Amino acid sequence: QVQLGESGGGLVQAGGSLRLSCAASGRTFTTYTMGWFRQGPGKEREFVAAISTSGGMTYYSDSVKGRFTISRDNAKNTVYLQMNSLKPEDTAIYYCAADRQQNILRASWTTYDYWGQGTQVTVSS
Repeated sequence: QVQLGESGGGLVQAGGSLRLSCAASGRTFTTYTMGWFRQGPGKEREFVAAISTSGGMTYYSDSVKGRFTISRDNAKNTVYLQMNSLKPEDTAIYYCAADRQQNILRASWTTYDYWGQGTQVTVSS
């Protein structure tokens, strides 16, 4: 089992950048595929990005490709989401999630086993 905690959210102007962090507890972090999801006001939970256990493979939604970068530091049990060129439509609560299925990068939130509490990102126009 792993516990996840996100940080780094906040208020930023359109065109700005933020970096989200997700710290994981436990000694098994390196065995989990990690993902980021978001849920905007009145919207369903949406896939953002995923990364393999080693960090060698990544997968992005079309809406963030080229603007966001997912990475992980296994020595620090942390996964990151660097968000650049932010748009008002990126406003959402951002969640990190862990998938016990190794190195199959999936966009369906129902396949992830553990979730953080979320961090709010607000992009003003």
